[in-house]
Amino acid sequence: MNILVIEDDTVAAAYLVKGLNESGYRVEHAVRGDDGLVRALEGRHDALIVDRMLPGLDGLSLVSRLRESGSTVPILVLSALAELDDRVVGLRAGGDDYLTKPYAFAELLARLEALTRRHGTAPPVRLRVADLELDLLAHTAVRAGAPVRLQPREFRLLEYLARHAGQVVTRAMLLEHVWAYSFDPQTNVIDVHISRLRAKIDRAGLPPLIHTLRGIGYKLAENP
Repeated sequence: MNILVIEDDTVAAAYLVKGLNESGYRVEHAVRGDDGLVRALEGRHDALIVDRMLPGLDGLSLVSRLRESGSTVPILVLSALAELDDRVVGLRAGGDDYLTKPYAFAELLARLEALTRRHGTAPPVRLRVADLELDLLAHTAVRAGAPVRLQPREFRLLEYLARHAGQVVTRAMLLEHVWAYSFDPQTNVIDVHISRLRAKIDRAGLPPLIHTLRGIGYKLAENP
């Protein structure tokens, strides 16, 4: 799912983009309202997150112009203006939802999921590989009917592998998408976490799902 974030606060935008990427979204970021409008009009996005106060073109004018163009893309408006009248204005401009700053990322994510669900573009909330099932909302995992207790980083690692089930995932890909690191051939952080994850997922009596392709990377699949 492709999300366009239009936010001029670089710190807030970095936090938001990182969180959405880690939640499985593909994210594009625009700083100015006029640039954001041009990108949004291309119709390539499944949802927009638009800050109300933007340079070039304010967020509500951007939303209004999108609606005038016939766009029905789900839009979540962000704003530090929290009065009832401010929220009403934001919704009447064409926003589908209005979230005030500061916000909890978990709430933003839940609102985004609700918006896309209503518009029929919601991403999957569960991933299944053989007898392994991940609940992406509850951040829980079950293997062969038994719950698997995972630390947050372990879950994100397993989720990334599950989203690419049957495909080879390189160490560089894992470092970039799970740890947000540049590739470092000296680090053993991936080996440590894969070992812990394998001990929990591929426990005794179960066929292995996590496969190591020596010198290449890892694969989550029924067969190597």
